[in-house]
Amino acid sequence: MFSGSIPALVTPFRDGTVDEDAFRRLIDWQIENGSKALVPCGTTGEASTLTNAEHHRVIEICVEHTAGRVPVIAGCGSNDTANALMHMTFSKRYGATAALVVAPYYNRPSQAGLIAHFSHLAENCDLPIVLYNVPGRTVTDIEPETVCELAKRFPDRIVGIKDASGDLSRVVDHRMGIGPDFCQLSGDDELSLPANAAGAMGCISVTANVAPKLCAEFQQACVDNDFARAREINDRLYPLHYAMFEDASPAPCKYALSRVHDWMTDELRLPLVTCSDKAKAAVDAALEHAGLLEPA
Repeated sequence: MFSGSIPALVTPFRDGTVDEDAFRRLIDWQIENGSKALVPCGTTGEASTLTNAEHHRVIEICVEHTAGRVPVIAGCGSNDTANALMHMTFSKRYGATAALVVAPYYNRPSQAGLIAHFSHLAENCDLPIVLYNVPGRTVTDIEPETVCELAKRFPDRIVGIKDASGDLSRVVDHRMGIGPDFCQLSGDDELSLPANAAGAMGCISVTANVAPKLCAEFQQACVDNDFARAREINDRLYPLHYAMFEDASPAPCKYALSRVHDWMTDELRLPLVTCSDKAKAAVDAALEHAGLLEPA
């Protein structure tokens, strides 16, 4: 259902509010440079600091402005099952293609609780679900057996996973346990090359916010089985993948965007703050290495 370079879009802010004009420009730039789908209101989109009204407005803008050019995978996760369902119901009504649903965070459900959570969502909304496993943030890990159980129980609802566990063996676990049609997307830019070699279909990417053309070309090289070309592009992008996390994300990503576009600010919502001078230096060096910024 989904493949290639898929940016987890930042949510631009200006003077404390969502900068809708900048968001539309970001959407156009992404599509023009080869991004194959868009993810509003994910982790990189600072969904955790958006009000529900803002959250829904960002999804609405993304769907409307994308206008069917690429799929929209709306961030719908919550640690409250009812709230996640509300986000999914809204996203379905406004035309999103699928929902990205993170494992509930903070309350640390068991694997049985995860199955109950995702089952409730699948049974009460027919928007396809891409599971989002990022135990470094949620603490809770959606284990491979749980992923396989959910995908087999709801084959038309649980259609894929964004995996940011860092465990590359899971690509094979999921493929062997579910089948090749289950959509596996890397959640870690720096691991996308080996994940694709193991059977993943692309990446829901932070770096693609800043380098959409290079990320799209990298993913296409993988599809073409041109891994020499993929490695060449990956080497250009590799420092940038790590620079995106030199400080609390998405601060470095927003700083990088502000360096390459004058219509983007590096403004964040508390408790996040703009990135440190050390992180800015790492971002600048990585942008230069990728050929996205002229040397100072």
